[in-house]
Amino acid sequence: MLKIIFMFWMCIVSSAVQGFEPKHHDNQELFHILRDVNIKCKNITRVYALNEPSVLGTPLYLIEFSTQPGRHEVLKPEFKYIANMHGNEVLGRELLLQLADYLCDEYFNGDLKIKSLIQNTRIHLMPSMNPDGWQLATDTGGRDYLTGRTNNNSIDLNRNFPDLDKIVFENEEENVDRNNHLLEQVTRLNDPLQPETKAVIRLIMQIPFVLSANLHGGDLVANYPYDESRTGSQTDEYTATPDDETFRYLALSYSTNHADMANQHRKGCGNTESQFSKQGGITNGAQWYSLQGGMQDFNYLSSNDFELTLELGCDKYPPAEDLKSEWERNRKSLINYIWQSHIGIKGIVYNVDSKHPVSNAIIHVTNITGGHSSEIKHDITSVYDGDYYRLLTPGTYKVTAYKDGYLPHSKLVTVTNPPFTPAQRVDFPLKPIAHSKDHTHNRYPHSPKMIILLSRKSTINTPLKTAIGQPGQKRESPF
Repeated sequence: MLKIIFMFWMCIVSSAVQGFEPKHHDNQELFHILRDVNIKCKNITRVYALNEPSVLGTPLYLIEFSTQPGRHEVLKPEFKYIANMHGNEVLGRELLLQLADYLCDEYFNGDLKIKSLIQNTRIHLMPSMNPDGWQLATDTGGRDYLTGRTNNNSIDLNRNFPDLDKIVFENEEENVDRNNHLLEQVTRLNDPLQPETKAVIRLIMQIPFVLSANLHGGDLVANYPYDESRTGSQTDEYTATPDDETFRYLALSYSTNHADMANQHRKGCGNTESQFSKQGGITNGAQWYSLQGGMQDFNYLSSNDFELTLELGCDKYPPAEDLKSEWERNRKSLINYIWQSHIGIKGIVYNVDSKHPVSNAIIHVTNITGGHSSEIKHDITSVYDGDYYRLLTPGTYKVTAYKDGYLPHSKLVTVTNPPFTPAQRVDFPLKPIAHSKDHTHNRYPHSPKMIILLSRKSTINTPLKTAIGQPGQKRESPF
């Protein structure tokens, strides 16, 4: 019996070390690739599934890379890629599977940049958010521009997130100083949330992501927020976020490292002139076309996360023989973009008397580069152990940390963003106000009509499913 078990295990290990094969992997093979990477790199990886499967019951799998899988580590930014939310846009799915294999191999081959990246970042890769749509697109030949785009309830998942843009635009009209963490202000949904959407919302609420991207197909461009226009105009209305300069910086970090996304002389889809090539291969989403309920804007307005939408090519379902070259065209960009989770500053907010960390402290930034003063009216907050991460472009800033019950603390910071380097550390000791009865974060009142389904105090904090790995390697994420 022991011999049979040993032979079975050796077969699994043997299949895991044969190397990645560029092809279109079905939903079962997708899991097998992630499992094999976990077997090869069990000390730095964890495979897990989100709380809810797809409509047809297919688990939504991710693989995590970290030196302590299953845990948020202080001063390590959290990063995520999500692909294939439109089921017939498949290149991102295969790129993330190959990226997982590549990170594992290069880590143990001693690549210094990859080792440093994994040692300083917690990376989450979700190859498919819409496995049901992928199956339909594949079963029907993978050539139709729309078939398989939606989930199995015929819902476009990238129109199914709560429309937080509408809330922030109304806040602007009413001069309400609120441009972040808006989920608690949701009082109704335009459409019922799909299981895939709910599962990803829980992921966003549970893990304090700093930077992310969702991978699509149908054009070649790095798209940045806002995706929804302020006036409702469907096209050609540039709708900037307070962090427009940073989002353009992030988008260019992908496009300029891609083989030809930023090439000014390339043709667009349909062999016509590209509308994006003269812009460096980037676009503001609303200026391209406006959409409501997108995942990109939801991340930015519900959490600390900055997200881009990466359109990876005109062919939504490229032939298998093109996948190897597409990996080479995107590899440098995919790695470089993860490194962008380290731009700006990071640090710990703590009680100067007790030395205890202070979570939910507000980090407010004013750009004072060149002697000009301009508030960035989008705050982020410190997380579990008082750590915070504020993405910023090179320049000079006044940064203030504050929370009810404490005196605010400001510092002047010069940001330089040297490549492949962890962010500059700037800590904030906060002095408690004597005799304060309320040391809780209460700047933003809770909406009495908040949808219970989305409440952090209800289903959002449901633990992620058990990790998949070797005996002794399984861990539950506490977040």
